[in-house]
Amino acid sequence: MDAQPPTTSRPPQSKADYVYGVLLDDIRSSRIPGGSPLRAAAVAERLGVSITPVREALRRLEKDRLINYERHHGATVVDLSDAALVEYYHVRAVLEGLGAKLAAARITAEELDRLRALHASMVGNADAGRNELLGEQSQELHLAITDIGGPAYLGAHARSVRESFPVPRTASLWLNDEHVRGHLRAHEELLAALAAGDGDTAERIMIDHVRLSAGFRLGIGDE
Repeated sequence: MDAQPPTTSRPPQSKADYVYGVLLDDIRSSRIPGGSPLRAAAVAERLGVSITPVREALRRLEKDRLINYERHHGATVVDLSDAALVEYYHVRAVLEGLGAKLAAARITAEELDRLRALHASMVGNADAGRNELLGEQSQELHLAITDIGGPAYLGAHARSVRESFPVPRTASLWLNDEHVRGHLRAHEELLAALAAGDGDTAERIMIDHVRLSAGFRLGIGDE
């Protein structure tokens, strides 16, 4: 009898992980909007689990700064202000801008080819009117660049910042045809700067590109 290759099994997802994943997706998609109360008993009943994993999931969401606790009110989904939105985008601009600057000095031909392939996919999706795919692809591109520039710390910090702010998928600027071409042009210029090893230009393009979205969201004209 032929020997069978060893199999590796993924440990089952814990109930707390399951609850956390469901609530995280609900918050990010605005199915649970900012300001909504999160009652542990109601969540447990809805998801068919006990109170214990719900409380653990809520503690994780609090650590992520997506919910807060108020005395006599319990857990509430954070309703972020315009000031918090501006701060979020400016922190992103600093982290992702630095990532782009550092990436220009260390990016390999293979990494650049992967970024170009992702950009080409985005252009194809935009041409076909598949704008709903562009937001996640843009995030993938930005974080890939930051990972290249700062694989030890910077990439993880950039992810943490993005995960701390529940921008709904339905609010993506990539859904707006007026913004798509400008964002794609910024990505094209960014990749050209990376290919040229021009860190200062790559940083400037990334910062301007990220800050622009903050202005669009707030109606003042500055991602």
